[in-house]
Amino acid sequence: MYMDRANLIKGGWPRLHSIITISSKKNQTVKLFGEYGGYAPGQQSRDFVSVEDVVKVNLFFLDHPDKSGIFNLGTGRAQPFNDVALTTVNTMRKLANQSALPLADLVQQGLIQYIPFPDDLLGKYQCFTQADLAQLRAAGSNDCFLDVEHGVSQYIEWLSANSDFLANPL
Repeated sequence: MYMDRANLIKGGWPRLHSIITISSKKNQTVKLFGEYGGYAPGQQSRDFVSVEDVVKVNLFFLDHPDKSGIFNLGTGRAQPFNDVALTTVNTMRKLANQSALPLADLVQQGLIQYIPFPDDLLGKYQCFTQADLAQLRAAGSNDCFLDVEHGVSQYIEWLSANSDFLANPL
């Protein structure tokens, strides 16, 4: 899940997008896992879901108290970590009035780097996760969910526009 403002405010461990955003903002290299488990560098995939979409589903169930159960929640579409890094770096570039670059150029320029897969995660890491939305859809929740490109860019733009709030939360 991304758009985790609470962890940024409380000083907790940031999520991947937060690490990428902070690295990108400081003109540091974004580091992703290299090849592992049959996946090319940065191609390990997750079904990233926006907090905005989680709230939509919660509100659906609030409005439909007769519906209950255990539901998978995601977009139903796994996307590679490369997509998160590419979107984050290019959104930061946009905010700095720079043009977007393709992934290959970002890697060539050293803005995205692939690191060896950590030994302590060998055999413990899931390279692919994707929510099965069949039960959620059968319950009547048919909202479309944000993909990484739209959700992460909106989140970074919000962070940029609200930097004063983040510096002094409450």
